[in-house]
Formats: sequence, C-alpha cells, structure tokens
Amino acid sequence: MAAGNHRVVARANGRLLFLLLLLTAIVAGCGGGSSSLPATMPPSQNSEPPPAASPIRHVVIVIQENRSFDDFFATFPGADGATSGQAEKAASCGFDQETTIKLQARDLVLPADLGHSYQDYVTSRDGGKMDGFDLVPGTTGADCSYPYMYTKPSQIKPYWDMAEQYVLAEHMFTTEGSSSFTAHQDLIAGGTVVEPNEALVNLPSAYPWGCDAPSGTTTSLVTKDGVFQGGQGPFPCLTYRTLRDVLDAKNVSWKYYVPPMCCTIFGKEMSAFDAIKAVRYGSQWTKNVSTPQTNIFKDIKNGTLPAVSWLVPDEPESDHPGTGSDTGPSWVTSVVNAIGESSEWKSTAIVIVWDDWGGFYDNLNPKQLGYGGLGFRVPALIVSPYAKRGYIAKTQYEFGSILRYIEDNWGLGRIGTSDKRATSIIDCFDYSQKPRKFVKIAAKYPTSYFLNKPPSYLPVDTDL
Repeated sequence: MAAGNHRVVARANGRLLFLLLLLTAIVAGCGGGSSSLPATMPPSQNSEPPPAASPIRHVVIVIQENRSFDDFFATFPGADGATSGQAEKAASCGFDQETTIKLQARDLVLPADLGHSYQDYVTSRDGGKMDGFDLVPGTTGADCSYPYMYTKPSQIKPYWDMAEQYVLAEHMFTTEGSSSFTAHQDLIAGGTVVEPNEALVNLPSAYPWGCDAPSGTTTSLVTKDGVFQGGQGPFPCLTYRTLRDVLDAKNVSWKYYVPPMCCTIFGKEMSAFDAIKAVRYGSQWTKNVSTPQTNIFKDIKNGTLPAVSWLVPDEPESDHPGTGSDTGPSWVTSVVNAIGESSEWKSTAIVIVWDDWGGFYDNLNPKQLGYGGLGFRVPALIVSPYAKRGYIAKTQYEFGSILRYIEDNWGLGRIGTSDKRATSIIDCFDYSQKPRKFVKIAAKYPTSYFLNKPPSYLPVDTDL
C-alpha cells in the first residue's frame, strides 16, 4: 500500500503513529518489485518526480492517420526498418507457401484503405510471426502485396527533414491493435477500459462516434486476455478519466483543435472528447474544443497557445490512404513552422504521431500487455528547441508515454491507465542544451493554402 493511501487519525496514540511511520518506511524500501504490493501499484522506476527545471510550457500533439512505421521510415538511415516482409501461405494470393515479399516504393497518395480492425491486427500479427498482412480482408487476390510497401521518401520529405533535425521515435507502439476511434481515445486517456477486464476496441456501430451517436449505437470489447466481444460494449458516451481531469485539477490549460463540426454527421467524429460525457455536456465543449482546426494558428500568433493541445487535421491533410491528397506533410510543416517562428518556440514540444498502422506492414512484433495491445508501430516525431539533434530514440514507447511526459512536466499525477507502465519520452530531450534557433522547414504547400481553403466536411478517417 502506498503511503499516500493511509488516513491519519487525529486521535491516534503514539503507538499507532509509530506503526504508521514504520509501515511507510518499509513500503518505501521495498520498491515496485514486491509481490505483496497491489497489482495497480506502478513500478518504482516509473515513479520518478517531474523534472525540476523543465523549460517546456506547451506540448502540441499533432495527430495524423493510418501509417505504420515501415510505411514512412523503412529506409531511413539508421532506423529499425525493413525492406521486405513475410507473407503467409494463401491460395487466393497465389502463395503456396510462406513467402518473402519485397516492400515496394509507392506514392503517398494511395487508391485505397486497408483493414485495420482488432481482428485484422490479430490476423496480421499471427501470434508474433508478423506474416499475416496478406490475409487481411480487402487485401486478397491481386492486392495481396499491397500492404507490403513504403512511401517514397521524396514525397514525405518534410517528415524526413524533421527526423534528421530532431527526434525520430522508432519504437512508438499504439496502445491497442485497433482503429481510429479507440486510438484517439488512447491519446487523451491512455486506455479504454470500461469494465473490469474489458476495454473498448474497434469502431462504434454508427456515426458520429461519441455522445452524439444515434440511439442504440453499440461498441465492441476486448478482454485483458484478448477475447473479442463484438457489439457487446456500451453506448459511446463515456465517464472514464482522461488527461483533462488531471490538467483541470492543476489548472493547466488545454484545447482540442478539430475540423468544423457542422453540416454532416461526420463532423464530431474525430473529436475524442465527444465521447467524454463530462466534456460533451459541459462548458468545455465550446471553450476547450476549438473548431476549425486552423484556430491553432491564431493562438500561436496571439501568444495564447494552451499548455496542452491536440490537433486533428481536415480529411485531405490527414495522410489517410484513399483521400486523393498529398497535403498532409505540408499541413504538419505549417504548424511546426508557425510555432518555430513564434515566441512560443523556445518553450514548446511538438509530438507528431499517426493514430494506427492502417493495415500496412511493419516488421516489429509488439509486446502483448493486455486489452489487445500493444498494437503495431507507428511513426512518431518530437520537435523542440530542446529535442536531441538527429536522434533516433530506441526506447519502447506507447501512447501512454506521451501522456506520462505531460503528467511529469506539470506534476499532474497519473490518470492510472497505460501512463503507469509507459516510459516517458523525456529521453528525447536535453534540457541542458541551449535552445536552438528554429530553421524553417520547406514544404510543397504554404500555410496560406490551409488558411484559405474551405473545409472538406469529410470524415477524417474513412473506416466505414
């Protein structure tokens, strides 16, 4: 039992007080390895105090869509990528035995999406052999090799430029092997456990996702042991804790920037907080959920960027396969450049992450930590004047690592989900270094393009 859980009774006599102090000392000396501690107690190595002198006053989480690490960084020099992968025997694909497939260089703009539900994750992972990507529904027949690809580096040059100048986190895993609904929940809550031994997985049964879903909408569940329970979950208007709870408790500001939420049922789809009842039906729905997503440029310019921000792109800028658009890298670059050329640069950390693997091949087998996770690797970039220069972070991270870093930076305490076990991304930074001057990153489309274009009103994720 942690010392902070003891309730000191005012009338305690000297003997009881002595026993209490003795028990506290024993617990402190035992560390996280004692089998007598509750299972929910975080390991001692995950209980370090927040940095004493962090220069970071703003963390911006830029959320893109549906790419595996190998799809974007397979050939990045020094990275843990792959240029070939294993495919399972499949008669419909013409594979009469286990086959090695060379990853093909393809365009950023792709014609179709791939399956990436929990069931697809299980099939692709194949018990850790990582050879079932060709068996996922929608990739059979002539398209069996479609998941085995990597994007031509010239078409995502801004991402490579950021990786070369700042930090490429090559071992960032998703919390679950699941699709965008739960991935975006994981980025605000670190997990989706809704009942003992049960967590949300996959998509709700109807749009929009969240409290605005039609009556009768259900969700699916996965048990801690990986048993899938389709359609047996609750209506997607949830009451579990998120980072918002610990931020509010310490009066730390936050915003969630999303595309416009009018005109279509898809509008509220990618606002993760639409699924959080206390936000959706409280004042923060209009105060902290900011639309359109380009409002972030005003806040950067006006010096009103909140301490913690989540940023969701409009559909054409999402990098999602099947959008027919190549504007994703420029969109991310416009945000990075806006911060880099502002007064906020010297105190900001930008974390760019893709929400799930999108069905694309990746060569690393994720550790199995329960509730359908860890999921496959996704690209992750950390940009900051204090980020290590040209650093490839080899530490195992997950989405809870981002939340943990934020919690430690402001001394917020833990939400109590994957943030307890996750390793913080703190090792991507060197606070002792002089904050470096920002160098503008080149991109195909300028910031003005995104400020002047009309919203698409399309779903950011097309997992229909």
